[in-house]
This record gives sequence, structure tokens and C-alpha cells, in this order.
Amino acid sequence: MAAYLQWRRFVFFDRETVKEPPGPDGAGGKPFALPPGIAVCDSGRGSLVFGDILHGGGRRRRRALWPAWGSIWFLPRSLQLSSFQAYKLRVTHLYQLKQHSILVSVGEDEEGINPLVKVWNLEKRDGGNPLCTRIFPAIPGNKPTVVSCLTVHENLNFMAIGFADGSVVLTKGDITRDRHSKTQILHEGSYPVTGLAFRQSGKTTHLFVVTTENIQSYMLSVKDYPHLELDTHGCGLRCSSLSDPSQDLQFIVAGNDCVYLYQPDERGPCFAFEGQKLIVHWYRGYLIIVSKDRKTSPKSEFAGNEAQNSDKQVLNIYDLCNKFIAYSSIFDDIVDVLAEWGSLYVLTRDGKIHVLQEKDTQTKLEACKSMLFRKNLFEMAINLAKSHHLDSDGLSEIFRQYGDHLYNKGNHDGAIQQYIRTIGKLEPSYVIRKFLDAQRIHNLTAYLQTLHLQSLANADHTTLLLNCYTKLKDSSKLEEFIKTSESEVRFDVETAIKVLRQAGYYSHAVYLAEKHAHHEWYLKIQLEDIKNYQEALCYIGKLPFDQAESNMKRYGKILMHHVPNETTELLKILCTDYRPSGDNEGPGMLEGKKANSEEFIPVFANNSRELKAFLEHMTEVQADSPQGVYDTLLELRLQNWAHEQDEQIKEKLHNEALTLLKSGRFKTVFDKALVLCQMHNFKDGVLYLYEQGKLFQQIMHYHMQNEQYKKVIEVCELYGDQEACLWEQALGYFARKEEDCKEYIAAVLKHIESKNLMPPLLVVQTLAHNSTATLSVIKDYLVNKLQKQSRQIEQDEQRIQKYREETTRIRQEIEELKASPKIFQKTKCSICTSALELPSVHFLCGHSFHQHCFESYSESDSECPTCMPENRKVMDMIRAQEQKRDLHDQFQHQLKCSNDGFSVVADYFGRGVFNKLTLITDLPSGKAATTIEAGLQRELLIHAKRST
Repeated sequence: MAAYLQWRRFVFFDRETVKEPPGPDGAGGKPFALPPGIAVCDSGRGSLVFGDILHGGGRRRRRALWPAWGSIWFLPRSLQLSSFQAYKLRVTHLYQLKQHSILVSVGEDEEGINPLVKVWNLEKRDGGNPLCTRIFPAIPGNKPTVVSCLTVHENLNFMAIGFADGSVVLTKGDITRDRHSKTQILHEGSYPVTGLAFRQSGKTTHLFVVTTENIQSYMLSVKDYPHLELDTHGCGLRCSSLSDPSQDLQFIVAGNDCVYLYQPDERGPCFAFEGQKLIVHWYRGYLIIVSKDRKTSPKSEFAGNEAQNSDKQVLNIYDLCNKFIAYSSIFDDIVDVLAEWGSLYVLTRDGKIHVLQEKDTQTKLEACKSMLFRKNLFEMAINLAKSHHLDSDGLSEIFRQYGDHLYNKGNHDGAIQQYIRTIGKLEPSYVIRKFLDAQRIHNLTAYLQTLHLQSLANADHTTLLLNCYTKLKDSSKLEEFIKTSESEVRFDVETAIKVLRQAGYYSHAVYLAEKHAHHEWYLKIQLEDIKNYQEALCYIGKLPFDQAESNMKRYGKILMHHVPNETTELLKILCTDYRPSGDNEGPGMLEGKKANSEEFIPVFANNSRELKAFLEHMTEVQADSPQGVYDTLLELRLQNWAHEQDEQIKEKLHNEALTLLKSGRFKTVFDKALVLCQMHNFKDGVLYLYEQGKLFQQIMHYHMQNEQYKKVIEVCELYGDQEACLWEQALGYFARKEEDCKEYIAAVLKHIESKNLMPPLLVVQTLAHNSTATLSVIKDYLVNKLQKQSRQIEQDEQRIQKYREETTRIRQEIEELKASPKIFQKTKCSICTSALELPSVHFLCGHSFHQHCFESYSESDSECPTCMPENRKVMDMIRAQEQKRDLHDQFQHQLKCSNDGFSVVADYFGRGVFNKLTLITDLPSGKAATTIEAGLQRELLIHAKRST
């Protein structure tokens, strides 16, 4: 039970007296006066509705302008009063429906107890008056009795009339017509009925019936209308009402001691509002009570409207939700309180109308907040603001001030609850700074939790909350925070992982990283903090290809160091046909991807065994592996071969390396492969690569360095036809040897002689420096050479004689052509061999042609078609000799005149003027400088001879 004496009082309504509207002359401002005798009233559909009554046994003297008694009056907002006579004597009850233009009245047309119910349609007219659609007597059974109260359902299907004898008549059906409605007695009792109210909840309809002694509830939506007695005390006339949905449509009954609220099946709360209640209404969430001023004498409870003119009455407007009095004022003899046009209208017995205009929300809040804040009544201020639908910014400011008040009092738990209610409006740093003290960390934790639940936290807030959890060592709260579902995550996951890792909560950090697919953080914690390398490797195997590739490049070395076999296997899969280990799409799954195996070679640092297995696997399953894979595998095999001590294993490694070289994968990286073989002194590989690169001089030079004489001869025999200078270099090599190399020199001289590779003089000079090479070594060579030269001289002398004779003959012919006529005796054409016929063409060379044959085959009119090919060869030779002569002269001239003779020679070399350049390889070390110089001179002499 709430005692209203403790309730705060406010003035949320402005009181004014209704004035008459200004007249044509501008006069006005007098209080508006109602007709005398107004006893009942109601409001709705834009008008205040009044009914008058004839008092006593005779008629009072009335002004001529007032109509007869029993009239119903309408007062619109313009204050233009209108009326019509509804009854001959009096109007006792009025009910104006709010959703329909239907007015129901009860009155009397003749003396005695004979009440009539009339239903009026205000939208239709009958002779200028509203149309009366239905009239029926209000008599329960056959006993006439006085009507005490009336109510109508807004759906026009129910109407209830209460009587002074305790009866209630219910009309069900269309209340505006006799045909479509049925009237029956719903309730009979011994006490006068003082109040009725319909309650509609969904499809369920209830009727509350209150008498002076009890309260009952009838369910009208069920057959037989079951009822329930709610209480054993009642109230006086007009002391009951039905609240709006803000109070759950409760039935309000005002007794002299308390105000009770009822549901259809039970009694609700009650409020201790003392005083004799005269009128009760509900208006926009407010309870309006008119009670007798306690300074005056009491009145009859049932006949509450028979107050004396001298009586003072108090009108209180209560806010039941927030428990305060919104307005309180004293009036003289109130007839009723009506609600229309957004205001309350108080009718007094003297005919005046007082209007109570509710202040706007902002004005009310400003008026009360200062008082409430001064008295620290923040809860009331909050409730008041909520009930008046104050915006969130205004509410947040009240919460902040309330929180500050509690904080200053030392009530940190209460303060943080108020600050939590400001989230979204108040800057979080304002609150956080107040609770950074270690003793208040649990309050700060509660605030940060709510901040995250509303998805308003940033990374700093997440960091701070997790630090609070770790400081409090509250593992359960920490797990609850991080183990929310994906859709409920309200924090920055990466920040949370960092904080948990820093605080040593590795398992929690790993859980977050795995759940939210922060692969980098998961692997970093597993590898650097937990040291669970096997788990990290399995996790990488479940990642999509791109992420698995990048993480293996980043963490491959660490994994290879600790779990080399498993890491190697994963790399094999990653570089061949990778599919995440959790991918179970079946036979129709997407085609696997493969990484560049060359990029993972650095991962195998200090793990040569695993590297060899990986590279060999790649070359087996992917013949088109990158070149770097083959290069690294070759280097690895050469290293193993060079360091192996076991001869059988060494031979096996030797064959593997040579097989790899011969696979044809090193054509584009010939130099690199050659360097690798030379570094590891892999003789067979070096020679193979020399041969593949056609570096025949290097092959021979290699054998010379190793003094392998037979190999030198073999090289010359194999490649001498492709590079003739090999024999010359071999001769120079053997000539410089102090050992007995007669056998090899003889073999070289034999080939030089057969191919005529060197002049004999140069051969003699070359062998002159060899102390072991005697004349017998070159005897056969010189004899054969001299014999050949002798034969050549004889041939040359014969050819000279032939040329001389030919020249003499040609000169004689020229002279004959000049001095004697030429007789053409040819009888056949030199082209077609047919007999000559005129016209014909004859040449001095002796050839004759038909003119048509000549024209058909001749390319020039002045040349013989038969002799022309030979003549052209001769002319070409002559021109070539002239050009060579000119080129030689030009070269000599430029060489003499140029300041840089080397650039001239280089230019002619670039143009290919000189003969082939012979490569001279390095000589074996350990020879005297004079020997090297003599060899170079011999080489140069060979080229000089060739040029001549």
C-alpha cells in the first residue's frame, strides 16, 4: 500500500477559467456560463455534452433564452452552445462514445419512476435535431427503479445499465436498433450499483460491476456469463473508472480510505488516498480524484452529487507509475471533470468551466528536475522522464548526474549501474577514469562488459577489460567473454588475442585465434609460446592454399628444425597437389593447387637430408619443376659425393650426379652447372659440360693440365675436324714437354701433314725447343713435305706454261679480230641446234642464234647467252680483287693516319675482315716465361702464314 502523503507534489497543469469568445464589437473576456440545472455531462467527438434536470416539485424561474428542461446541450471548441430537448422533464445520464457519433441518454418524460433509454445518432438529423434510433424503458423486470449508472461498449454490441435496486441490465447486439439486440438481467443484488465498465482484451470482453458493498467481474465472451467476486467492499457513485493500457486496463475503485485496482480475476495494488471520494476519472496515465475537503462536513456516500454550495472540493491528479501528485487545487462544488481537446475541463455548480492545460514535457521536466536533484530524488526524476518519453540524451544526462551523486557518496556499485545506463551517450572515458583504481576494478569490469555487449567498445576498451579479467584472475568470466558465438562478438578480436598472450593466457588466445580465423596469431602463439610444433603444422595443413603457402614460408624453418619429417611431407603436398586436410567435398572437389617448390628451398637450411628427399620427390612427380630445384639438387648431390668416404656409396652418388647432368635440364644454366662441377672437382661432369658447350679447347686444356697425353690426342681426333687449331696447340704442348713424347709428336705431325695445318718451317721452329725431339722425329714429316712441295712446284710450272700458251693464243685472236674480218660459218643455232634461218644473230665468240631464240633466252642485247655465265664469273673475280686491293690500301691508310690504331683494328675485326681468330688457352703452370713467350710467337706466326 502506497501512502500518498509521501508523494511529491508538482504543478504540471495550468488552470484557467473559460472565457466567452469576443463579440462583433470586440467585447468579451467574461467567464463563460452554462445553463442552470446542469446535472450530468460527458465528452467526446469534439464536444462537451450536458444534460439538465428539473429540481424539486416546481419550476424555477428561467431566462427566456434557455430552452425547456430535459435538454441535451453541446459545447464545441468554438463555445457556440447548442441544444435540443431530449426529454420532457429531466436528463439523468449521458454516455458519449469516443469512436462513434452515438450518444446514449437516460431521462424521464413524466413524473414518477419511469426512466427511458434513448440512443441518438449525432450524424443524422430529424427536424434539425439528432436522430433518435432507439427508445426503450430502463426497467429491470416489472419493478420500476432508479437508474444509477450507464456504460456502452465501443463496438456498439454491449450496453449495461445499473439500478439502485442492485440490478444490472445487459443489452447484447446492435444497441442502436431494437431488432438486432437482446436485453436481459445480468446481475441482481441488494445494494445499489454505483459503477460499470467494459474491458476488452483481445477477443475477451469483461464487465466490471461495483456496488456500495462489493465488486464483481463478468466474462461476456463466454456463454452463461460466468462471474467472479473480486472484493467485498465497493464505492459511491462516479467513484470508479477504467485505466488505459499504461496501467493494463485495470478497474479503479476509490473508497474513502484507499484506491484499489482490479484485474478481471484478481485485485491489484492499492493506494492510500484518504478522504471522501466524489468523482474518479482516468486521463492519459493520470488518476483524477475529486474528494471532499476535510475541513467541511461529510456527505452521503451514495448521493455524492448532492453537495451543498458552500462545500469545498479538492481535485488531485495522481501519477500512479511515478508516485507523485501532478496537480492539486480546490474548487467550489464540482459537477464533473471532462477530457476533450487535449485538456481537462472542470464544471462547477455555478455554471463556470475551468480548463486544466497540461504543460509540455520539457517544461515539466525543467520545473521538477531542479527540485528533485536538490533533494537527490533521481529515481523519481528518471521515472518521470521515462513516462513522459524524454529522449535518450535527456535521460542519459539524468543517469550521469545520478551516477556522479552516488560516486561522491562512495556508493561505487550503485554509481556504476547508473553510468552503465549512459552507454551510447556519455563518453566512456568519463567513467573509466573514475574507476581505474585497483580497488574499483570490479566496477570497471561491469561497465566494460556492458560496453562490449552493446557493441560500442573499441580496441582500447577490449584491452582494458581483458586486463581487468586477468588482474581479477576471473577465468570463468574470461572464458564466457571470449567464447561467445560468432554472431555475438562485440570486441576487437586481434586486440583480445594480444592482451591474452601478453598476460600468459595462451590457451584462451589460441582458442580466439582459431575460432575467428586469425591464422597468423594462432601459429605465432603455438610456435613461440606453447612450442606445440606438431599442432601448428596440422593447423597449417587445414588452411586454404594461399594462407598455407604464406605461413609455410614464414614458419617453415622453425617447423623444419623441430618436426623435419612431417614438415617435409607437408611441403611435398603443398608443391604438388594441395587440398586442405578438412576439405571433404568428395570426388568432385576442386582441383588442387600447387606452390612454387623453388621458393621453399631456404626452409631446409641445415637439413640437407630432408632437402634431398624433397627435391628428388619434386623432380620425380613434376618434370617441369623450376630450374632452381634442379640446380639445388645437383649442388646437393655434388656435395654429398665430394664428402663421401665409402667408395661404393661414392660411386653411386657419382652416377646420380652425372645422370642429373645428362637429364638435359641445365642447357639454360650451363655456366652455373659448370661452376658447381668445378667447385667440387667433379671431373666427369666438367668434361661433359665442356663437350655439351663445344668448348673443345677447354677439354684439351683440362687434359693438358692433368698431363693425360693420350686424352689430348683423343680430343684432337674427336674434335679436330670441328676446330683444326687443336692439333697445332697439341704440337706446341708436346714440344714444350721435356719428357719423351716422340710417339705423340709423330701422331700429331701425321695429322698436321695430312690436313696441311702448319708450314714446315713453323713445325721445325716449334719442335726446336724440345730437347728430346731429334731430327728423326720429323724426318719423315719433312721428307714427305718436301716431296709434296716438289710435286706442287712441277704442277705449278705446268700450269704456268699452260696459262702462257693460252694467253698467247687469246692475244692472237684479238689481233685477228682487229685486223681481219670474221667469217661466221655456223649452220645451226647454238640454242635450239636447228638449221639457221634468217634473220639470225652472230657473235665474235663464234656462236650463232635464230633471232627469235636469241630474244627469248638473252638477258642482254650485247652479250652471248652461251658465254655469259663464264664471263660473269671472270668479271666477279676481277671486281673482288679490285675491292680487296682497295680495302687493304684503305686499312693501311687509316692505320697510319689514326691516333688510336687499336680502335681501327678493332673496327675491322668487328666487320669480319680478318681470318678466323684462334683461341689460345692458358698454358700449364710451372713453365718458364721464355717457353710461354716462344709458344705465343709460334701461334702468331701460324696466323701470319695463313693470312699470306
